[in-house]
Amino acid sequence: MQYLIMILIIIGLALSDIITGWIKACITDRPRSAKMRKGGLNKLAEITIMLTACGLEIGMEQLGNYYQSPELAGIVGSLTAFSVFVYIALMEIISILENYVEMNPDNNKWANQFISRFRKSADDEQTKGK
Repeated sequence: MQYLIMILIIIGLALSDIITGWIKACITDRPRSAKMRKGGLNKLAEITIMLTACGLEIGMEQLGNYYQSPELAGIVGSLTAFSVFVYIALMEIISILENYVEMNPDNNKWANQFISRFRKSADDEQTKGK
């Protein structure tokens, strides 16, 4: 059941991002089918990755049972699926907020601050990795 909930949340966030992106494109008079097609394929990839992470958790649990180590395998599988879920969910929420900010640039100081903080921390992490 937990896998279904995670997948449904990711699908819901992806649909919200697609809808807010479409609304933003209509408001700003910049609809482009190539960008929408690329975004749709990106959403499909995210859902596929989430399905893979959930499948990995199930597989790790079964492998743990086979090797008489179900607790360790369960922890590894759960950590993997939950990490992927959190990462994808955050990316979708950020994208939805970016769409919202572009739709209403004057009324969104809180969203702009949140997005800029998140981008700054992501840039800092990328700089550390190089």
